[in-house]
Formats: sequence, C-alpha cells, structure tokens
Amino acid sequence: MRDFFDNRVGRTESLAPNLSPAQTRVAAPPEMMGPVLKIVGKQTLSGHIPIGGAKNSALALMAGSLLAPAACRIHNVPRLLDIERMGQILTSLGVKVSHVGNTLDLDASSLKTSQAPYELVSQLRASFFIIGPLLARLGVARVPLPGGCAIGSRPVDLHVRGLQALGATVQIEHGVVHAYARKLVGTRIYLDYPSVGATETLMMAATLAEGETVIENAAQEPEVADLARFCQAMGARIRGVGTNTVVVVGVPRLHGTEYTVIPDRIEASTYLIAGAITRSELTVGPVIPDHLRAVIAKLRDMGLRVEEEGPNRLRIAPAQLSSGWLCQATDIQTLPYPGFPTDVQAPIMALAALSEGSCTIEETVFENRMHHIPELNRMGADIRLKNRVAIVRGVPSLSGAPVVATDLRAGAALVLAGLAAEGCSTIHGLHYIDRGYEAIDEKLRSVGAKVYRCNNPAGIPATPQPEQADGKGIPLQNWPT
Repeated sequence: MRDFFDNRVGRTESLAPNLSPAQTRVAAPPEMMGPVLKIVGKQTLSGHIPIGGAKNSALALMAGSLLAPAACRIHNVPRLLDIERMGQILTSLGVKVSHVGNTLDLDASSLKTSQAPYELVSQLRASFFIIGPLLARLGVARVPLPGGCAIGSRPVDLHVRGLQALGATVQIEHGVVHAYARKLVGTRIYLDYPSVGATETLMMAATLAEGETVIENAAQEPEVADLARFCQAMGARIRGVGTNTVVVVGVPRLHGTEYTVIPDRIEASTYLIAGAITRSELTVGPVIPDHLRAVIAKLRDMGLRVEEEGPNRLRIAPAQLSSGWLCQATDIQTLPYPGFPTDVQAPIMALAALSEGSCTIEETVFENRMHHIPELNRMGADIRLKNRVAIVRGVPSLSGAPVVATDLRAGAALVLAGLAAEGCSTIHGLHYIDRGYEAIDEKLRSVGAKVYRCNNPAGIPATPQPEQADGKGIPLQNWPT
C-alpha cells in the first residue's frame, strides 16, 4: 500500500528530507479515504443475479415528474446514491419525495422554487434534466451547470440551443443556466449529435409547449423511450418513441400516474461479464434482451455462450476454446444506441485484458473515459492508449492489487478484474460504484464471490466477516491494504 500511495501523491521524504513526518504529511486523495471493496479472486460463481431498475431511466423519470402538478408513483427504482441525490434536489424544489423499498412516490403539486441548489446539482449530471420540466411548468428555471463523473466535458449546448428554438431566453452566468419563457412554442429541432440528455430535456419541455415539436436525430436509447412512455402515461402526446425522430404535440396539463422503470441494461451487462471473466455460468434478470443486442453480440464474438431463457432472462456460460484461454479478442467501438454502449466499455475492457490475442477498444462517445487503464495495468493487464483507442494485448492472468476507481464504470471494471485476479484486491473509490450498482457486494456474494465492503481502507470487512462468510476464514494478514 505504501508504494501505491507514493505513486499517486509523491514520496514526501525525498521532497523535504529535513522536515518532520507531521510537516511532510500529504493529504490523501478523496478516493483513498472512504469505504473500499476487498475481493478475493478466482472464485467460481453460480446462480442468479437479480437486475434492478435502470438508473439512467429512473433519474429522467424523476425529473419528468415535475411536469405534473400531481402525485406519481414509480416502481422498480434502485436504491442508489444518484437516486438519493436527485431526490434531495426535487425536495429542495418543493416536491414531496418518499422512497420505500424500490417504490418512489413523488408529488410535485406544490413547487416552491425554480432554482436548484448548486451543492446538489454539482454532484449529479442528470440533475440538469430538470431545466426542461421547470421551464415548461413555471416559465422559468435556474439550474447550475451539472457535475457527476469526470469522463469528459459533456457540454449542455444542445440543451440550450433546443430550448432557445422553443422560444426560451437562455443565459449562462457564473455557472448557472437561467432560462425564461412566457410560453414555449413547438418547432423543428435538429440535434447535431443524438444526445440522450438533450433529447430528454427537449422532449419534456415540449410536452407542455404550444403546438408540435419535432426532434430530429434524437437519441434512441431505451431510457429515452422509457421517459417518453412515462410522459405518455401522464397524458403527453408523443410519437416516434424509440426512433430518431420524436414528435411531441403539446397539451395544456399533465396528470399523475403509476409507472415501472425498465431493467438496467448496463447492470445486466456488467454481471454477464462477471460470469464470463470468472469462467462461470450465471443467469441475470429481469432483462429486456433487445436492449442488450450489441453487448450480447460482442460476448458471442469473444467465444462466450449467451442464451435467452424465456422473455426476460439471460444465461452466460464459459467459452470452450481449445487453447484454454478465457475468451477471444475482438475489436469494439462505442456508439450511440443501438451501438455498443459507452457505459460497458470499461467493464468489457477488463474481460478483453484476459482474451487470446489483441484487440482495439475505441471510445467515440466521451473523450476522457479511459482512466481505468492504468489501474488495470497495475493488476497485470497490457493495455496502451492512443488518443481514444485502447490497444489491448491479452494476458493469461491478472494479479490482485490495490486500485482506485475514478468513475462509476471504471469502478465496475476494477471489480470485474478483481474477481478474475489471483489473490486479493482492494478497490478504492467505492462511492463511485455505489452511484450505479445497488448492493454490488451482496449480489456478487450471493453467487459465490468473496467480495466484502469495508468502512475504511485499512479496515477489515465489517459485515459479514470473512470467517462467517466462507466457513474457513481468510487470515487477516492476507487482506490487501
């Protein structure tokens, strides 16, 4: 752990040899200070992993609830840090929020403000989606520029230009987007890029606009379609759901509804890869297989067996390569849906690191989403980065190590690598993983993984203890720190 820490913050002794330890102490990065996951690798997994509701869909639906001056009940909402943060943002606006189990009750009948708090919005990219509903409902919205994982600039210019086309006056001052409109008026909008966030923002704003709005080159992601169906359930008139041309005819008012979020295709993909990377047979569900076609195709290209079991369950089984390698290398390029999802780029790179041969993985959606490469290499992977293309040379095995997650999906990749690695791994930056994976440690333990959550980097698993979990115990001195 000492070498690991020194590599990131510098060896203070060499910088200031005449100072006392207290004077030379360097503050650890935030990722190093919170809870961690400790993983004992090379365990064979078996069983079924339940898939929760789609985080990215649930966040958009929560924003959409602002459109109706009534109560909405949303089922299959995962209990995640991002969901909690969005709930806090809605509460600050005057929405009554109750999250019991996986059912979320929202009542936006008494909005008290159009201004979202910076300290909350700055932590969550998806919170910017509230600008469309607030503007449509109140005629004014003041939303700070968003935060979230540091995976690229992800500008809001498409949102702004679209709202301006609908008749809004939009200004950005001191990091806050101010939007005003006496009445939004339908128009034809062409998106230069099929942005999920821009499509969702403009579609929600258009539901209460006067006349017809046509959004061309719209994002086709399942989460966008889910939001459209939610708005339809509230009384919105939307055509072209799931296509690249969405037509919205404005209505005077929307009403409350009850709705169920679609399954999370990214979570399902991650656990399919967990089965693949551990040479295990797993089932995952509920899923909508059509939402995972690109991922399934690439897993099959790698030699893995992926089968549909009924309408909403997938089974993955190990590849049967005569060479004995885990899988075969295959080239991957991330693209907007229905292409290969950018959110699965990091997880599948962990699998590709153990594949037979070499491949390239190109990230075309975000310009800064390769921070997991140095951490995978720390575990023994052989990956080089050239611009947005990762060149992956397969290696026979990985070794456990302390590593740092720098964003949500990078964290998932490191967990997967830890499952496959020889020995023990410690994953720092667990708060990133908790943003998008509900109880990831519990779900993996339920199928035989040795994954434990610790409250501090130097601690041992609090609940359950390793001795309680496997009957034999893991000597504490063997836990990586």
